[in-house]
Amino acid sequence: MKNRNRAALVATAWGALALGGCASSSKTTTASTAPASQPTASATPAPVAETFPQGTGLNVSNIDKAASPCQDFNQYASGNWYKNNPIPAAEVRWGSFNELADKNNAVMRQILQEAAANKSAAKGTNAQKVGDYYATAMDTMAIEKAGIAPLKPEMDRIGAIKNLDGLQIQIARSQQLQTGAFFNTYVGQDDKISTQYAVNFNQGGLSLPDRDYYLKDDARSKNIRAAYQTYLVNTFKLAGDNEATAKKNAATIMRLETRLAKASKSRVELRDPYANYNKMTVAELQKKYPNLNPKHLLEHLDLKAAKEVIVGQPAFFQELNTMLKQEPLADLKTYLRWHLVTSMTSALPQAFGDESFKLTQVLTGAKKQQPRWKRMNRATDGALGEAFGQLYVDKAFTPETKAKAMAMVQNIKEAMGEHIQQSDWMSEATKKEAMRKLNAFTVKIGYPDQWKDYSALTISRDSYLQNVIATRMWQSKDNTSKFGKPIDRKEWGMTPPTVNAYYNPAMNEIVFPAGIMQPPFFDPKADDAVNYGGMGAVIGHEITHGFDDQGRQYDAEGNLKDWWTKEDAEKFEARAAVVGKQYDAFSPVDSVFVNGKLTMGENLADLGGLNIAYTALHKELKKQYPNGNYPKYDGLTPDQRFFLSWAQVWRTNARPEYLRQQVMTDPHSPAQFRTNGPLMNMPQFYEAFGCKEDAKMMRAQADRAKVW
Repeated sequence: MKNRNRAALVATAWGALALGGCASSSKTTTASTAPASQPTASATPAPVAETFPQGTGLNVSNIDKAASPCQDFNQYASGNWYKNNPIPAAEVRWGSFNELADKNNAVMRQILQEAAANKSAAKGTNAQKVGDYYATAMDTMAIEKAGIAPLKPEMDRIGAIKNLDGLQIQIARSQQLQTGAFFNTYVGQDDKISTQYAVNFNQGGLSLPDRDYYLKDDARSKNIRAAYQTYLVNTFKLAGDNEATAKKNAATIMRLETRLAKASKSRVELRDPYANYNKMTVAELQKKYPNLNPKHLLEHLDLKAAKEVIVGQPAFFQELNTMLKQEPLADLKTYLRWHLVTSMTSALPQAFGDESFKLTQVLTGAKKQQPRWKRMNRATDGALGEAFGQLYVDKAFTPETKAKAMAMVQNIKEAMGEHIQQSDWMSEATKKEAMRKLNAFTVKIGYPDQWKDYSALTISRDSYLQNVIATRMWQSKDNTSKFGKPIDRKEWGMTPPTVNAYYNPAMNEIVFPAGIMQPPFFDPKADDAVNYGGMGAVIGHEITHGFDDQGRQYDAEGNLKDWWTKEDAEKFEARAAVVGKQYDAFSPVDSVFVNGKLTMGENLADLGGLNIAYTALHKELKKQYPNGNYPKYDGLTPDQRFFLSWAQVWRTNARPEYLRQQVMTDPHSPAQFRTNGPLMNMPQFYEAFGCKEDAKMMRAQADRAKVW
């Protein structure tokens, strides 16, 4: 139910951990030149400041001195770290995001265990709800004992469907329960009228991560489909079917989901916000999709006041409308039952989770399932994010951190303004609108100013599955209740402990949860070069998302509206195409190449964000050291520490299976290309490490990408 256009910093192995997309920066600032072997500054360095002890914020022992920074900076910056940090068995990748998430997990676990142990918390308080939710989530004995019985009332609803009318009512129920059946609906800002909420319908209904897994005939796709078939059969058996019925039902799910996959747009096609904006009246919807019966659906979702709906993919809904009439009712009921059961896996006996994990192993190469407490940390955060978040920020976030981060944001915004004004390819008319948009940015750091009110949600210690259903129904009602109200500009799309950040084009806002405001991204004790190479580049990344291939299509008020001159838009697209071509050539694993179109927004944001952060760092250094005598730490210049800090953020060991899935489904490029890709276009980097023209990290001037 989240805004589909929100761009995050990273996608996690289990969800999405990604910075928002944006365009690259063109302004360059001369850096001190230093040969790779023995870095030296062009100016006489000042004494090391005592406030920044040697090594603070940057662990130089991770550097592989046998590698050349000009041949493969990723290897040079993190080679020793790669060698000393193999992927844990329960992870599909391991990097800085995972390390920080692991530290956060320890804090979260302590908070949740204390909350669960407190059985005397006043009824109805956040402490009671968080404690009871986590306690039931961790009570595996009770979950095993209950079996699938707590799901019986919902299964009976599906079983009782007698006709198309009953099916439509149950489709509405499945939307409220967020089972993922058929399609997705939510209330969010109208892309073209950002001051209003609108009802949105978008394609969905697939169990595998991407439509291509159903459609491709290569060996890997066939292997995944075979594993999915096994998962289907075994899960239907666990849900009570005999062998023959389970096989028949498995074939039904595969057939129906393949049909939906064929009607679905690709991930690249979904990047076009105009193509995803098809506003229709409810009367038009009724005429186009009578078997879906949108009027009936909206009534059961408490949205009968809606007069219009934005349909993301009309052709998908046309096929769904046909399916609902063509397919046997019994098969459609089986499909609803499948999505209900598998959406509740974590609240069912372990055997259900074991079957699900076997499929995950084939998809991602995972060797071992994560411990339940980690999974339930995430589950509690996802269900009660702002109730739990209040407990988290009291323990893990300081006002001083927020203040320092706000100052960085302001400096980086100013740097972006300079890049826009000094652009040599943009007309004054478009620059004026770009500055208007930049100046209108909202910045959110740490946690919401106004917390969600969970008073209407009842959580008990009776049943984890009942608690999951209760929170999903509450979330659905919380979302649909927005319709007809003023836009809530205080709302957050991520919870405080999240190690991530995002840009939301409809709100024109950049958001940085408390979870990411920690080392290696941000360290109040570290020198500015390290903080600007880490958190500064993250901030720059999110700012640039407002001007990437998608974000640039929204104006200062968050409306999908073209504010570019035709000539400037063409120049932008030509420059972006250079970035796309560069990333198309990157291969993380044999015969697999990055999709430059799918990853365009994130690649533009990485390149732009790093350029902007670099400019901002030098603005800050000039204030502190007007004579240009910048200090060295660990024998490294500020520029060298800046780029090493950037590499430290993205270093990641990843399983080959995970990389194959990432390239297919994730708008973020694999980590080594997030490290090296932008640097290959930056003269500041070449100068910092004394790279020569024949170096692999140095692109010929004509081949360099330069957007912002």
